[in-house]
Amino acid sequence: MLKASLPMYDLPPLRAANDRLWREIATHLRSLGVRQVPQSLTRDPKTARDWLADDLLFSQTCGYPLTHALKDKIRLVATPRYWLKEDARSDYCSYILVRENDAAQSLEALRGRRAVINSADSQSGFSAFRHAVAPLAENGIFFSKVYISGAHLYSIQWLREGAADVCAVDAITYELAAKWQPQALAGIRIIGDTAWAPCLPYITRLHCTDDEVRHLQTALQAAIQSPALATVCQALLLCGVEIRPISDYERIDEIEDEAAARGYPHLR
Repeated sequence: MLKASLPMYDLPPLRAANDRLWREIATHLRSLGVRQVPQSLTRDPKTARDWLADDLLFSQTCGYPLTHALKDKIRLVATPRYWLKEDARSDYCSYILVRENDAAQSLEALRGRRAVINSADSQSGFSAFRHAVAPLAENGIFFSKVYISGAHLYSIQWLREGAADVCAVDAITYELAAKWQPQALAGIRIIGDTAWAPCLPYITRLHCTDDEVRHLQTALQAAIQSPALATVCQALLLCGVEIRPISDYERIDEIEDEAAARGYPHLR
């Protein structure tokens, strides 16, 4: 049996919605003749390992791994569209966050303060954040400390607890938390946005055939457009998918290169 996962926006209140979404996708895949379709999602803390597994049928990854650690090692299936800023978008940004009672009104006002990122291979929490800071850095330095929290919501928790002063969080994660876990955002406010890039891609194993990729695309589109899943998709802020070329994700490399060109290859 092959494996499927939806790890990127799987907040506890949304796990049932993700499970329902997968069951609908799986039903369409089976109707298209795809074999070894799993009935349920795999939830494994070692998700990055599963992205490279030979038995991966379907998953979602961050754009930064797609263009770095996973480059030429997996296949792009589709790019989701989400409701963001009252529009349906297949591109997203990060929100730059501080505590509500912090006097800072801009990123520049946070010079010499403490930053926290979710991980060093995150487009939204790290690379886009670095890109936003790059024009403000002096001799390659802007912050006094940069910590790693392990997850976007952990970064927000670090701010709330006073362990750090600023972070960048995937806008979709933020909006989902605002909808389903508003207590996690209590005492937090947005002071800016980062550059935009294609949304977190759906992927499959490298040796997946062209026909199988097309079946995955067809099943995705059918599931998301199904009236039976309208409430599920609303819960996930999911409104469609686009079949974008992998070259669109070169924007992620450009964001990294633009920061380096300003003499700021590291977030510090």
